[in-house]
Amino acid sequence: MDQSMRFALGSIVIGILVLALKYFAYVMTGSIAFYSDALESSINIASACAAAGALYLARKPADQNHPYGHYKVEYFAAVLEGVLIVLAAILILRKVYMGLTEPYELDFSIEGIALNFLSSVINCVWAMALMRIGKVHRSPALQADARHILTDVYTSVGVLVGIALVWATGWQMFDPILAGIVALNIMWSGWKLMRESVGGLMDEAAPEEEQIAIRALISKFGDGALEAHDLRTRHAGHVTFVDFHLVVPGEMSVLDAHAICDRIEEGIADKMPGARVTIHVEPENHAKHSGIVVL
Repeated sequence: MDQSMRFALGSIVIGILVLALKYFAYVMTGSIAFYSDALESSINIASACAAAGALYLARKPADQNHPYGHYKVEYFAAVLEGVLIVLAAILILRKVYMGLTEPYELDFSIEGIALNFLSSVINCVWAMALMRIGKVHRSPALQADARHILTDVYTSVGVLVGIALVWATGWQMFDPILAGIVALNIMWSGWKLMRESVGGLMDEAAPEEEQIAIRALISKFGDGALEAHDLRTRHAGHVTFVDFHLVVPGEMSVLDAHAICDRIEEGIADKMPGARVTIHVEPENHAKHSGIVVL
């Protein structure tokens, strides 16, 4: 089991622990804001399960039906997380409406507030670790899970501030109003997550800085070629796909042209682990005199 999968499974365990702490905080205080916080944590567990399943499937080798691999399944998991986040927000808004129309009493239990604060600390530490591992392994599923958990942390901090305001002012309407603000923030977070994931499914190009790095590597390791053009990139999970046309002298042998391609592929793979490079070799009469000039 690799590191990313261990962290994905760890998110499930952390999610269950945090949910238990927040639920008991809600039971002790009766706060709708604490209820909204606990409900979001239940979505964290479902999201973590989706991320773990996606990571498992994404690492399956290519087969006859999926010759390019299963990498994009991570984006489906991230989209599912976004949908679950929006669903949680809708359920919270329903609870907010009930709180505004049906009076209820808050119990300012120190134990309940302490449990909610402890759950926030655990979530914050875990989210930071998860984001770091997600970036190292370039996993959309892990990074989406980390952002979801960080949203939960921000929510919890806001909820604690709101409970303090209710206690200080005696105005109990702060509690459902704050829960409503939390719900809207959660909904916005879910929308952004779905938008980013759909971008991956639609084969958006790699970020500009990454494309600049690829061009520099082609120029550096393409000695013997004349130019490279029509560079295309896309991400699929933790893998970056790169393809371009490489122009070589017309009299160059296939063996020598192949050696240049090998050198470029190795150079890109060394700087960008997991990259999949496809090169189309062309004779010099196909040169466009644009694109990447080989040094």
